Amino acid sequence: MVTDHVMTPVIQEEPTGCGIAACAALAGLDYETARTRAAALGIHASDRTLWSQTVHVRRLLASLGIETIEGEQPFTDWEDLPDRALLAIKWRRIDGVPFWHWVVFMRTERESVVLDSKAALRHHMRRDFGRIKPKWFIEVDSRA
Repeated sequence: MVTDHVMTPVIQEEPTGCGIAACAALAGLDYETARTRAAALGIHASDRTLWSQTVHVRRLLASLGIETIEGEQPFTDWEDLPDRALLAIKWRRIDGVPFWHWVVFMRTERESVVLDSKAALRHHMRRDFGRIKPKWFIEVDSRA
């Protein structure tokens, strides 16, 4: 169900806070509120597993009332993505452990965009899909 509801990008306030920022964008919260909610669950940006495992963003989203579909799906094409998804981009291995940067994909009636929380970016609503190389995604309930 494609909607016209546009989310606002949330900029991560910590170098490793992309998962928290992505959850904040999906929930319509600011970064500090999402960080506080995450901390209450024992989730902190300084924990490297926030961007090497999916359990933390799933727990935070669930606590914010946002449902995700079980499992991760391999990325095949932008057109094949659901209307809302968490994307794992900049995927790499460090000492055998996978790491990635979390971004939010959203499709509205007008367009598709990626909300990227990286503070150094000039534009956080990205449309340069050819430069973004997702590895896989988590489908988010489209009512989010």
